[in-house]
Amino acid sequence: MLDPIYFQDKIGDLEQALKRRNADPEFIAGLSALAQKRRNFIQETEKLKAQRNVTTQEIAQLKSKAKADPAASAEADKKVLAMRALGDTIKNLDEELKKTEEELSDLALRIPNMPDKSVPDGKDGNDNQEVRRWGEPAKFAFEPKDHVALGEQLEILDFERAGKISGARFVLYLGAGAALERALIQFMLDLHTRQHGYREVIPPFMVNRASMTGTGQLPKFEEDLFKTQLADRELFLIPTSEVPLTNIYRGEILEPGRLPIYLTAYSPCFRSEAGSYGKDTRGLIRQHQFQKVEMVKICAPEQSFEELESMTQNAEKVLQLLEIPYRVVALCAGDMGFGAVKTYDIEVWLPGQNAYREISSCSNCGDFQARRAGIRFKKEAQGKAQLAHTLNGSGLAVGRTFVAVLENYQDPEGNIRIPKVLHRYLDGAPGFTREGESLILKAKK
Repeated sequence: MLDPIYFQDKIGDLEQALKRRNADPEFIAGLSALAQKRRNFIQETEKLKAQRNVTTQEIAQLKSKAKADPAASAEADKKVLAMRALGDTIKNLDEELKKTEEELSDLALRIPNMPDKSVPDGKDGNDNQEVRRWGEPAKFAFEPKDHVALGEQLEILDFERAGKISGARFVLYLGAGAALERALIQFMLDLHTRQHGYREVIPPFMVNRASMTGTGQLPKFEEDLFKTQLADRELFLIPTSEVPLTNIYRGEILEPGRLPIYLTAYSPCFRSEAGSYGKDTRGLIRQHQFQKVEMVKICAPEQSFEELESMTQNAEKVLQLLEIPYRVVALCAGDMGFGAVKTYDIEVWLPGQNAYREISSCSNCGDFQARRAGIRFKKEAQGKAQLAHTLNGSGLAVGRTFVAVLENYQDPEGNIRIPKVLHRYLDGAPGFTREGESLILKAKK
């Protein structure tokens, strides 16, 4: 949620920000009209209340003269009647103002964050700007397979039977595939907790409406969410552990010295993928349920852009240790997520698609989520509480990392050479073969 100042004194800035985000012109016009309507009610109400104050003083003066001057008494009575009518008008205006402010408050929950000045202009992913690359894509002496073909040959992925169980966009990880997915999760958590200073959390995987509203999923994106309606409560399955991690401190004032806070969690993520019909229907790229290791930071405002840079580097480190090529892109204003002021995407190289694909998105949300969730802090014990800044990033999307390992480490027979950093998690596990310094996941003949 934005600072109310943008609906009062800086509506022009808000209009320009929404244009940068490619908002519907009719939406912008409607917002501006509603903000102007609110200002008109406030101005008219303040004018009438000032008039009422003046008239109240005049009535008092006339009543003080009433004994000596009968005309003054009659004039006072006339003004009292006028005051009652004025009071009714003010009451009606106050009610209209309240309704308008409620409309504006509801609308405010649906308005995206303001892009930072450093965010490039643009309409969609084609306008994102590459920041840097790491590693060179391997040149195969054969036609590389995609992860679906490899997974089926290795007998570690089963989409057909998962579909029988749950429908489209689900998968079964089998045997060595399940072990590899689990190893990637443990490797990421170990890296972020032991080297990057994050505190691990196992959060609830279902949350309430207040939590979803606090991080910006509600009310705008309700159709994208899975939810369960019980007799006594409504719960949403989390689309990312960003939601429970950030909401740990909802409604709290953090004591001096408590910031910055670094949190990480593994969780399954549940997304309906509304609006993605026909996109990435093959394989693991776009599933209704997938695993992710998430990073969340809560910090003082002056630290947030520096923390965004370090969070992005934390996510990059996963791919560097796996020795998989990637690139970092700065998202343009039209391609950023709802709550972000600035976002970097990390895109991993996938030989099976001959393309870079997103594997992590790291965002600084400024005070946008903190305002919605009421996350504040004090710099000094007797100081004034102020809004914190929140950040979130994938560290990484586990399924897509699984895809990247399979496709980048394949050989002509469909065997997978396991990255060295994962050996300690998988050495001796069923399905993996030690050959000298190499650990191999061998294809079925």
